[in-house]
Amino acid sequence: MSSRLVAGLLATIAAGSIVAGVLLESGRPVPATEWMFIALGLILPALGSLLAFRRPEVRYGWLLLAGALCLGLGTLGVGLSIRGGYPDLLVTLLRCTLAGFYGLIWIFVPLLFPDGRLPSRRWRPVAWISGVAVALHGAGLAWAGVNPYDWPDRPLAALLVAGVAQFVTWIMAVVVLCGLVLRWRRSGQAERGQYAWMVGGVAASMAGGVLVLSSGTGVFGLAGVLVLVGALPAAIGVAVVRHRLLDIRIGIRGSRLHLMFDVRPTVDEVLSDLGTAFDAGPEPVELLGRLAAAVRTGLEVGWAAVTLADGRRVVAGKEEGAAVLAVPVRGGLGRIECGPPLVTGSLPGALPRSLTREDRRLLEALAVPAGLAIQSAGLVTRLVNAQEAERRRIERNIHDGVQQQLVALIAGLELARATGAGPDMLIHLREQARQTLADLRELAAGIHPSALSQGGLAEAVEERCSRLPVPTTVTVPPSLRSRRFADEIEGAMYFTVSEAVANALKHAGAATIDVRLSQADVSGGGRLCATVADDGTGFDPSATDRRGLATLSDRLDALGGGLTVESSPGKGTRLTAWVPADG
Repeated sequence: MSSRLVAGLLATIAAGSIVAGVLLESGRPVPATEWMFIALGLILPALGSLLAFRRPEVRYGWLLLAGALCLGLGTLGVGLSIRGGYPDLLVTLLRCTLAGFYGLIWIFVPLLFPDGRLPSRRWRPVAWISGVAVALHGAGLAWAGVNPYDWPDRPLAALLVAGVAQFVTWIMAVVVLCGLVLRWRRSGQAERGQYAWMVGGVAASMAGGVLVLSSGTGVFGLAGVLVLVGALPAAIGVAVVRHRLLDIRIGIRGSRLHLMFDVRPTVDEVLSDLGTAFDAGPEPVELLGRLAAAVRTGLEVGWAAVTLADGRRVVAGKEEGAAVLAVPVRGGLGRIECGPPLVTGSLPGALPRSLTREDRRLLEALAVPAGLAIQSAGLVTRLVNAQEAERRRIERNIHDGVQQQLVALIAGLELARATGAGPDMLIHLREQARQTLADLRELAAGIHPSALSQGGLAEAVEERCSRLPVPTTVTVPPSLRSRRFADEIEGAMYFTVSEAVANALKHAGAATIDVRLSQADVSGGGRLCATVADDGTGFDPSATDRRGLATLSDRLDALGGGLTVESSPGKGTRLTAWVPADG
């Protein structure tokens, strides 16, 4: 069952119970005071359903819905008890939920304000004591029976449990209110208005409870009930309108006065949209641009920028004013910055918006895909540069090698035709043509060896190592000899081995080389590995520029694999490459 459906169901049950309970209690015609109770009581399920519907990951909306459900069921229980004729157990259980309502709106709603989390770990004992007190209060009322306040006929132990638990609930409510006042005084400008209305709403609601206890069912008691039920939801509603509580805004849009009731996209929605955009495979610059645009839209700021570690910068919007919020991207790859919030149309009296802790949380959440985007952009750039360098190498080899040989062969043929050359010159030209053909085949093998296309990775590696001038051992498991993998996997592993053995000969002066191919099962799937070890001079990997290996490492990274090099001066070198490959 989806969270939206659950939120709608809970809100409907709460609202229906409030209306039904009032109608059962008062009968017809319904007095004006009862209509006032219904109107004030419906604010809580409306606010709770809105937050839970649009912000299901924020606990605060579900907390308000829980309070609304307790109010509705308790009101229904009171109505049923007054109307009479219903099972005592049902009526008792319904009325006991009012204890949960008091505990929620006086303790947990202000304690977990504004995002459903405790202000700090120090408040955990208060939350646990309050939860136990509220539960015992409800249990004591249930033990006492249908009308627990008819104390002469109730069990003394039940009254004692309910009374002590209710007293502890009041004490915890005062403690939470004092803590809320401290948080209000210490809050920033962007959140001060929200806390002020919450302090006022909680204080008024508790005052209404005191008025009910002291005045009974008289006029003051009725006023106390209305204040108790409506003060806190009304305060939250004002915080929504004037101070954009939890990023909800109500405003006026367009030239006509239409009411706009909107909510900013959630973190999950922004990340989902980014994931869809990234799956489309955009160019690196476009990818970073989409990320900056997502930050600008998600935070509703004038501009947002993604700055890379090398100084490159992609900006969404017109960059005016200094950055008001910035977070680093993981791994030191750069940072995300955003400018001042946009000034949008809103209700008269609404205060200008400032960036809040929720905005920073959204920006920090976006730093994760930002790091992936920057890594992807850098990887694509390096691969493009490597491809361009390879294209130029092939062009240079053709120009300096095969092309010059063909030119010389053509000139020799022209000379032979003009001079009537004898058999010796023709034999020489034939050998020259064969050498040119061999060089052309060698060049083609450097692009994509025919042995790799026809025989697979194992055969291509063995063919490459068979032509080396030093003893080379190639070890391949029998199960791997007949296996074929995707072209990109076989190509990446072959050229990694080829580059490794070339380095062992060219730079390390190796006397022997050992090449091993293997496949292993690891968590998440199979892994194809290639290991090249030599007994050469070795080197310090941290102090050596490995440009050739960096290109191969990027190629393996693009396939989800990796490359490691183990070496030290005088102890040879061991290179291990791997890519994901199902066994």
